[in-house]
Amino acid sequence: MTLLQSTLLQDKVAIITGGASGIGRVTAELFVKEGASVVIADMARKEGNELVEQIKGQGGEAFFQYLDVCNERDCAALIDTTLQRYGQLDIAFNNAGIFATPALTEDQGLGLWRRVLDVNLTGVFNCMVHELRAMKSRGGSIINTASIAGLSGTPGSSAYCASKHGVIGLTKSAALEYGKQGIRINALCPGLVATPMTQGPESSFSNRMIDMAVNNAALRRQAEPEELAQMALWLASDKSSYVTGAQFVVDGGATA
Repeated sequence: MTLLQSTLLQDKVAIITGGASGIGRVTAELFVKEGASVVIADMARKEGNELVEQIKGQGGEAFFQYLDVCNERDCAALIDTTLQRYGQLDIAFNNAGIFATPALTEDQGLGLWRRVLDVNLTGVFNCMVHELRAMKSRGGSIINTASIAGLSGTPGSSAYCASKHGVIGLTKSAALEYGKQGIRINALCPGLVATPMTQGPESSFSNRMIDMAVNNAALRRQAEPEELAQMALWLASDKSSYVTGAQFVVDGGATA
């Protein structure tokens, strides 16, 4: 079966970190349908390569690159390989992230604190450094996955909240720095999304936490990954050509 392609991202090249599952996977599939060539960057080799084969089997263009966002060399290699293969980088969706089992601040421990900040915040920084250098000559769109936890506090999640607040601050500062080069940088702030990170076998979310989040949302349900992917698509495309330095909340009204 051949993908029915649209043209919102025709001839664009996009990198998606955390692209092998959840929001990243669905976004990769959508970007390809809209005409982009997509680099799936993730630590999950099996799932990433399976997604690439699926995309190619449907007539799309993609390849997998192993990426640990905490490893600056991996981030540099990701951009270098992308440029060698396609000669350009137009879109970067910095979506890789982790959650942690809820605990009081005094009980989280320095090891957990460092791990969450390293992946969720330093990982975004590591990727952005090389993405920005690649985009300076032609412009582009960078989308950083933050969270509604980056807009307010959440008991039991001080490290996660700190990391996501940091992503929003990093996004705004970099947007001010690189607007003259035609690079737009925005943050995506999901509420609860039905992904493996929130509901898979290794999830730190309890049923009670999910129920509380659903009851707190005006729409009284979780988001589907496709609903976040549609916002990422808009931010990646020229439809949002005058949008930068902003955060976009997709939470079913939970922060209203």
